[in-house]
Amino acid sequence: MALWVACVLAPTAAIGQDAPVVPSMSHPIVIAHRGASGFRPGNTLAAYDRAISYGTDFIELDLVLTKDNVFVARHENEVSQTTDVAQHPEFAVRKTTKIVDGESHTGWFTEDFTLAELKTLRVKERLPQLRPRNTRYDGQFDVPTLAEIIALVKQRSNELHRTIGIYAELKHSSYFASIGLPMEAKLAAEFKAAGWDKPHDPVFIQSFEVNNLKELHKLTGLRLIQLLEAKGGPADHAQPSYAAMTNAAGLREIATYAWGIAPNKALIQDGERMPTALVIDAHAAGLRVHPWTFRLENTFLPKSFRIGDDPAGRGHLDLEIRRFMDLGVDGFITDDPGVAVRERNQMMKR
Repeated sequence: MALWVACVLAPTAAIGQDAPVVPSMSHPIVIAHRGASGFRPGNTLAAYDRAISYGTDFIELDLVLTKDNVFVARHENEVSQTTDVAQHPEFAVRKTTKIVDGESHTGWFTEDFTLAELKTLRVKERLPQLRPRNTRYDGQFDVPTLAEIIALVKQRSNELHRTIGIYAELKHSSYFASIGLPMEAKLAAEFKAAGWDKPHDPVFIQSFEVNNLKELHKLTGLRLIQLLEAKGGPADHAQPSYAAMTNAAGLREIATYAWGIAPNKALIQDGERMPTALVIDAHAAGLRVHPWTFRLENTFLPKSFRIGDDPAGRGHLDLEIRRFMDLGVDGFITDDPGVAVRERNQMMKR
C-alpha cells in the first residue's frame, strides 16, 4: 500500500507540479475503455476479453438500444464508423439524418434495426489512421449485447478467481426516451436479474446526462458516476453547463445522487498546464474521481510524454498514469489497461 501524503489547499487553489502527493479516496481501479480498445476494435467481446487478460478491474462499455429494445454495446447509436453497415445493400434505404442531443447525424442508427439485423453486421476499427494494427481484426466480430457481456464477465471471473466488474455508460438517454425507448428502468432490471443491485456489487453506471442518473438513484443501489466534459453541458439541460457542475456547490449536488465523477482528464490537468483542484474538491464532497481517456498514442498525450512526431506513435502513457496517481485520482478509464494496471501496481508499492 502506498504511503499517501495529504495536500491541504484552499478549495479553488491549483496544485503545483512540485506539490505533495494527494491521497486517493480508495484503491485506484483500472477501467478498460470499451475493453482493450487500443489493441482490438472497441466494444467487442474480443476487446473486453483482452482487457481482462491484462488484469483490468472493470470493463467499460457504451450502451444503446435496438428497435426491439435490446441493449447493445456501440460507441454511438449511429454505427457507420464502427461497423460495415455501409457495405450492406439490403440496409441502404435505412441511411437517414437525425437530430441526437441537438446535433445532426447522418448514417444508420441502432434504433432502426432489430437485434437479428444488427447481428449480421461486422465491427471495424473506429480510429484506423491512429490504430492501423487494429484493422486486421475488421470483419471478425459482431455487435455484442449487454447479456453477452455479462455472461463473459461472469465466466472470466469464475475462471480467474477474481471479480471483474462492468462500467456501463448509458448513451443518449433523453433521446431514446423521446422515441419511446426509455433506458433507466430496463437497465436497472437487467442488472438486478444478473444479481447486481447493491452498492458493493461490481457495477458502475455512468452518463453525461443528469436526470437519468437521478432516476437510476431511485431504481437501484448500484454506484452511479456523473460524466463531465471539458466544455458544454448535459444534453438533458438539467444543468446549465459542466463548468457549473465542477465548482464546490455543483460537486455537492452531484454527491446527492452519484458515487463519483468521471471527468475529461483535461479538467484535472490540461496538457502541460498547472493541475486544478478538481480532485481535492470532489473528494471533499465525498466523490470518487475516474478521469478519461488515457491512451498510448502521441496525439492523446501531453507533449512532454510523446515519443517522436508521429501522431500514431506510442508515447509515455506510463508517465501520465503516474502523474494522475500523484494527483489523487481513484481510477483510470483507459484504452490501454495493460499499461495502467502495471503502473498502478508499481505506484501502490511506493
